[in-house]
Amino acid sequence: MYQKILVALENSAADASLLPHVRELAGRFNSELLLVHVADGWVARNYDRLKLAASQEMKDDRAYLDATAARLRAEGLTVEAHLALGDPPTEILKTAEREKCDLIAMTAHGHRLLGDLFFGSTIHQVRHKSFVPILLVRAGKRKK
Repeated sequence: MYQKILVALENSAADASLLPHVRELAGRFNSELLLVHVADGWVARNYDRLKLAASQEMKDDRAYLDATAARLRAEGLTVEAHLALGDPPTEILKTAEREKCDLIAMTAHGHRLLGDLFFGSTIHQVRHKSFVPILLVRAGKRKK
């Protein structure tokens, strides 16, 4: 059913809520996982246009993706990792289309009006523009 699942990772604790779900789906359907993180800092957004060197944020994001992919591969899953640069919803949608993914998996944070105004809503834009199903998993509450 799901041959290739795009897993939108945040490089945050929220990913721990999402990964068990995609592990289970990939195992059941023998799906390939495409881990995607979108670096969206100033350097990432201007990297190609200004021919900049990779920022520490981008290096850290790449290391996180590679480590997460290695853990999932060690569990017997087929995994690729892609660090995208720029606007998260745009890059998630472009990658899903280019890679012919048939499911996008993401975390939801439960922001309400004010939170969405301050933080934006990647989910809102992705769900309105995606032509493939989206799995939303509620991010666990942060421990203080």
